[in-house]
Amino acid sequence: MNNEEFIKAVKNIVKEKGISEDVVFEGMEQALLTAYKKNFDSKTNARVEINKETGEIKVYSYLVVVDDVDFGHEEVDAEGNVIKVPPEINIDAQIILEQAEEMVPGIKVGETIEYEVTPKDFGRVAASTAKQVLTQKIREAEKNSIIAEFQDKEQEMLLGLVAMEDARNYYIDFGRARGILPKKEIIPSETIKMGSNIRVYVTKIENNPKGPLILLSRKHYGFVKRLFENEIPELQDGTLIMHACVREAGIRSKIAVSSTNERIDAIGTCIGEKGSRIASILKELNGEKVDIVLYSEIPEEYIKSALSPAKNAIVSITDPVKKEALAVVSEKELPLAIGKSGNNIRLASKLTKYKINIKTMEEINAEGNKDTE
Repeated sequence: MNNEEFIKAVKNIVKEKGISEDVVFEGMEQALLTAYKKNFDSKTNARVEINKETGEIKVYSYLVVVDDVDFGHEEVDAEGNVIKVPPEINIDAQIILEQAEEMVPGIKVGETIEYEVTPKDFGRVAASTAKQVLTQKIREAEKNSIIAEFQDKEQEMLLGLVAMEDARNYYIDFGRARGILPKKEIIPSETIKMGSNIRVYVTKIENNPKGPLILLSRKHYGFVKRLFENEIPELQDGTLIMHACVREAGIRSKIAVSSTNERIDAIGTCIGEKGSRIASILKELNGEKVDIVLYSEIPEEYIKSALSPAKNAIVSITDPVKKEALAVVSEKELPLAIGKSGNNIRLASKLTKYKINIKTMEEINAEGNKDTE
């Protein structure tokens, strides 16, 4: 690679990959300096300069004029340890004033003497180094570009292709990057097919040396939240507000919504005409039950709604400081209020942030009778 080819290659890469020209030349100069020290000179007082127009490469050695050579010194730290403090200017680059004046009359302390030391066969080393640096810069630019593209996707919904599978994970292809969907993060009982398109929720993005590590889930409550937001425009434009979302994946989710327009029914809007909106959400959730709860700033009303599908609960706040409440339901509604393995009462408590105790009217009456005996 001659000088013209090198400059042309740099300009093409800068244009195609969006790399800063200064970054490329800076990387080249640093790499060539390392190659020079390794192959031609062990001293450290050298620098490489590349002409950005012609591609000509020159190596310079420099000397800094000093009053006296500084070899560094020793100091004692606060713990009594002796530490060696290196010289401010490396020893190879120091020249005392008396010697410097013989080379450059009238030179002063602090000024620098430079002279070219470019080896005759440095072009061979430069060509090899240039290829390595350009390849490295391309990789870095692509990695940084991918990171920039995905860095704001955390806690968002993405559509990807199921590309690979191993014992623990599915690998979802997003085009320029792949995400990891652990098998423990899929919806229980769902089947993931190779080559199919799949919606996933991004739980975390980490920048690794090889590029972004994108961790995914279909089990996270945020997956349900984003499904509703994608399916219901009123949640995007602010007509409806989602106040909370809780979930036990594969079993039941609860979301609390309200309307900013009194003429618009929040729950009905989420369900859609003939259930069209909620149907597509339920299909994505593999049959998981979803309760849409009307949010209220009155705790008793909010808790009553949160206990859905149980109806007609009588709610009282027993301790507003500890956020404890009592919900009284009929014997018939008790199984619905509690839910299978307690999932309904558990989710209602998470949604409202109240500890909810459930009792039947019969239990309340029985307790009242005991108190009167």
